[in-house]
Formats: sequence, structure tokens, C-alpha cells
Amino acid sequence: MNKPLILVVEDDAAVRNLITTTLETHQYRAQVAPNGEAGILEAISHNPDVILLDLGLPDMDGIQMIEKVRTWSKTPIIVISARSEDTDKIEALDAGADDYLTKPFSVEELLARLRVTFRRLNDAGSDAGASVFTNGDLKIDYAAGCVFMKDKELHLTPIEYKLLCLLAKNVGKVLTHTYITQEIWGSAWDNDVASLRVFMATLRKKIETDTANPKYIQTHVGVGYRMLKV
Repeated sequence: MNKPLILVVEDDAAVRNLITTTLETHQYRAQVAPNGEAGILEAISHNPDVILLDLGLPDMDGIQMIEKVRTWSKTPIIVISARSEDTDKIEALDAGADDYLTKPFSVEELLARLRVTFRRLNDAGSDAGASVFTNGDLKIDYAAGCVFMKDKELHLTPIEYKLLCLLAKNVGKVLTHTYITQEIWGSAWDNDVASLRVFMATLRKKIETDTANPKYIQTHVGVGYRMLKV
């Protein structure tokens, strides 16, 4: 079996070397790029399985690279950045990133995010025989992997989709932060809970008419989230 190819776009040589050494030690192949322009060329030339992307690149903002890559590729993009504000994370996710890891990060957390990404890719067709879920104007076609609101297709990131499906399959049940993060990322680090809050915010923007008064996803402060039956 060919080892998965990971493109690392990072201008900090020390961080770049740490990531590539970690990848190669854990049965991945690594391709590197020190800036956005080189990253785009490498993505076109080598068609990596996953892109690990820093946002603070010397020649362009990482958000720009995400937007450019998304014009022709659905390759999973995991942002690894020192920018820790929710607004930065939401901007990256809205631009087309699939996941967001905040520096400083642990090697174990990076590897966990990669495992989850590849598990999502491998399981992409596993729900082919599943039914269609409907709740009010919300419809999830599990076989097609599509989500519709009032018959208009929504464009969700893989994590947003998995999060929505998890809530949909547990309608009426309060799912704790720990349970959700274990299901989505396979872990329950503090960073995962922070990421969950960001992904929930971006998901709500796409499915709720009024995010201040959500109709579908209810927050249980300090506990978790629940999908309401509409």
C-alpha cells in the first residue's frame, strides 16, 4: 500500500522539520513548501492526500491559498496556525479549510487529526444504503453525502457534515462536549472543545435563519449540544 502523501506548507523551518519528521516516523510521506506560491505548485504537481497549512506565509495569507486551492481541489486542508481567535478559525473554515489546529500543538494531536481525516475519506461511501433524514426544512441525504435546507444544497466542510449527522442521529438527546469531540476527532483535548465551538458556529450560520435564536441546534451551556425535533 502506498503511504499517504502530506503537503506541509510552512515557512518556519523548525516547525516544518518537526512536522515532516513526525510524518515520516509514522508511515506518511511528506512534501514541503516554504510559502504559498510554492505550496500551490506542489499541490498541483503532486496531488497530496492532505495539506497542512500555516496561515502566516511570507508571500500570501494562508486564507488566499485555501481559496485558490478550493477552485480546483477538494483535498482536505488542515490549518496549523498561531492565530487562536475564533474569528480567524471561522474565516479559514469559511474559505474551505477542513480542520484547524492551534500552535503550539502536540505531535499526538496532529496525528489524531490526520487519522480522523483519513477515516472520513475511507468512510465516505459507507452510508450508501442509509435513508434520508428530514427535520423541518433540513434534509440530509446520507447516500449522496449532501445536506439541503428548503431544497437548496448547503456546502458543508467534512467536519461540519459529520457533526450535523451525529446530532441528527441523536435527535432530542443532549450530546456532551466530550462525547462529540471523541466522535469527531477521536480525542477530548481542550483544543478540541474550542474547535467544536467554532465548527458549531459555522454550521449554525449555514442552517439557522437566526443564529441568536437557533431552531435546530440547542446549546446546553457547559454540557454540550442537542438537535431539536422541528
